[in-house]
Amino acid sequence: MSLQQDREELRQLLRTKSVKTGKFTLASGKESDLYVDCRVTTLDSRGAVLVGRVLHDLLRQEEAKRGLSIGSLGGLTMGADPITLAVAMSSSMAGDAKPVQAFVVRKEPKGHGRGKRIEGNFTPDEPVVVVDDVVTTGGSTLKAIEAIQDEGGKIAFALILVDRDEGGRENIESAGYPVVAAFTRADLV
Repeated sequence: MSLQQDREELRQLLRTKSVKTGKFTLASGKESDLYVDCRVTTLDSRGAVLVGRVLHDLLRQEEAKRGLSIGSLGGLTMGADPITLAVAMSSSMAGDAKPVQAFVVRKEPKGHGRGKRIEGNFTPDEPVVVVDDVVTTGGSTLKAIEAIQDEGGKIAFALILVDRDEGGRENIESAGYPVVAAFTRADLV
């Protein structure tokens, strides 16, 4: 299958499983006529494969465009977790010379053990990509960025599955971080 076919299949899967219209209160507290629950797609067996392929390609395109070598990617649990793992697995399965590694950012530091906020294969000595499933205001992406920076990470860019086009991209970019989104509201509604 071509990447364009994968992208179209993923778009249809998101539209069928993840996109709901009506009246909703979002995590930001804002009211919206659109609700996007990406986890229904990212935790779907076929959806995970498609998310991995499409976002792996997007990551590698952006990495090349910026002349970087990305070491790892991750974001705030729980929306970013299945995406991060899918992209890392796609990187390995694609035979990348240096597969991208995955990490998870906890909402709060662990209360026991080493008290870590970031779990997994975080590499602060190499540029990292912050991941999010849906961006509305950009709040959770910015929270993940702050946690990664607190641990010495250098953010290359944000990799987003769905940008709702409600100001989040602009908030993240005005804080100094480029945003690359696979889909926007217009692609899904």
